[in-house]
Amino acid sequence: MVLHIRTADTQDLPILLSLYRDMHDHDEAGEEELLKAWNEIMENPAIFPFILEVNSVPVSSCMFILIPNLSRGARPFGIIENVVTGKEFRNKGYGTALISHVLELAWKKNCYKVMLLSGRKSEAVFRFYEQAGFVRGEKEGFIAYPP
Repeated sequence: MVLHIRTADTQDLPILLSLYRDMHDHDEAGEEELLKAWNEIMENPAIFPFILEVNSVPVSSCMFILIPNLSRGARPFGIIENVVTGKEFRNKGYGTALISHVLELAWKKNCYKVMLLSGRKSEAVFRFYEQAGFVRGEKEGFIAYPP
């Protein structure tokens, strides 16, 4: 088994969208909006869309965003978003390997912290993130949505 983690390239949008189907049943974005957002992601050097492949098959993905900061000694912080592993590939350590890779990059980039939010309410998901190095209850997360 060959496990490979790489940053997505411009041709990988269909791969990511396929994986995202295992995260959300339906997404409201149309093709034009998706292509515009994808181009913005690809042009931004602070955004890292990662893909984990097993034997050249994409099985897991997440997005890492590196954000400059004026506090904490001007050290940046990171955000991980859109963590997903294909349903048939879950519970095999792929998500853990991907998160570990992203955290390693964050520490190399001198981040003072990395944050993520999960929309899942499952204790198994919470344990997954805790085992990957995240601390639950350290801060409280808040989200605002447009009216």
